[in-house]
Amino acid sequence: MSRVFIALQSNEETRCIVDALVHDNPDAHVDHQPAMVRISAEGRLVLRKDSVEQELGRPFDMQSIHVHIVTLGGHVDEEDDALTICWNH
Repeated sequence: MSRVFIALQSNEETRCIVDALVHDNPDAHVDHQPAMVRISAEGRLVLRKDSVEQELGRPFDMQSIHVHIVTLGGHVDEEDDALTICWNH
């Protein structure tokens, strides 16, 4: 398998998104850099809407994730309640 990743701007809202990503993907590696946070995992990363809402303490529109994305590696599957990054083989 190959690693997938997502890099997000480092700001207050993305701290909660990163916490949700780590909750949903316990084997993910988090690399904090000065202006962004890069989260990577082997094969697949899943971000669930309910996990983000739990971390934020309020409703979250999954489309708003795009404002925070710096870059990503993998194929993206977007649904109303989840965003999945994986390599389709």
